[in-house]
Amino acid sequence: MPNNLQSLIYTNEGGSSPKLQVLDQLLIPHEKVYLDVPDVEKAWSVIREMQIRGAPLIAIVALLGLSVDLHTNEKTIKELDAMDDGAVLKYIQDKMTYLNTSRPTAVNLANALAETENALKNAAQENKEGSLRKSLCKAILEYSEFMLERDVSDNKSIGRFGAEAILAKTGKDKVDMLTICNTGALACAAYGTALGVVRSLEAGGNLSSITALETRPYNQGSRLTAFEIMEEKMTGGQLICDSAAGALMKTKNVDAVVVGADRVCANGDTANKIGTYNVSIIAAFHKVPFYVAAPITSLDINLTSGDAIPIEERSADELINTSKAPANVPCWNPAFDVTPAANITGIVTEKGVILPDANGNFDVRGFV
Repeated sequence: MPNNLQSLIYTNEGGSSPKLQVLDQLLIPHEKVYLDVPDVEKAWSVIREMQIRGAPLIAIVALLGLSVDLHTNEKTIKELDAMDDGAVLKYIQDKMTYLNTSRPTAVNLANALAETENALKNAAQENKEGSLRKSLCKAILEYSEFMLERDVSDNKSIGRFGAEAILAKTGKDKVDMLTICNTGALACAAYGTALGVVRSLEAGGNLSSITALETRPYNQGSRLTAFEIMEEKMTGGQLICDSAAGALMKTKNVDAVVVGADRVCANGDTANKIGTYNVSIIAAFHKVPFYVAAPITSLDINLTSGDAIPIEERSADELINTSKAPANVPCWNPAFDVTPAANITGIVTEKGVILPDANGNFDVRGFV
């Protein structure tokens, strides 16, 4: 995969000196600038300001940023040195709580932090290092590096399962695909989820074309997905505006839609980038299969339906500045919408594809 698609640079010389840089995706495709992430505050900032985005990448950057903070940030190290064992755990938990406020809709971050919490508790009980602080910091370092490695492996599995499902559903050797937002290497540690499915189709010689929607108002499709398509010279790659999806399905061929997800509920309702719901309606009308590709960390079996998903609302400035609108016009700028399970053909995970039962109902909880 081209180096231009490297969403982060992580090193750990000596095993206890982690360093993290992330690609500033707000500058892509015109500039390629990597930002240092030396502490939790910077990790929170690059997530909140959408300099990095994509549910899997958000979780990875948060955990790696926490690990870098605990191991190399002089201010943090001094504060830890002054604490007794009882204060260390709460200090780390407070940093994790702060990180969890960066983006509320994507469940991957909350799930990753919950898993890390369990790792911390186990480390506190075992305390193999003889020092609680060392045990806890080591546990976070090991888990964050595990998350980084797991993401790449899981994405490739998602790509394979998704490609197989789409080819079986359509009965075709070559398919024309459509996607929204960016779900590729720039949204993950590497490879991607929904765009990973497209990569897998391409690798097998099964891709006829891939159409990216621009994804207003932040243009993740035109800035990032189109960039990835061009970098890899994907077969039949093209860009269209969001409002052209219906016309494309009516006048040209679209065999299947594949999108990502920031959260999947127990009934299959799915939160993804704003505009995804529109595409699902258009796909349903034209009888085009609509697949969601997401790692199991995006599955939230504690929420029964999409009605309970917290939807992040962004600043009006983002919409005004990217649309050249009057500076004082009132705006409603939700970052996500919810696609009902009834519009979804299948949910592709690294463990396989979740399909609805004979009555059209998804059992995500049972799958997990």
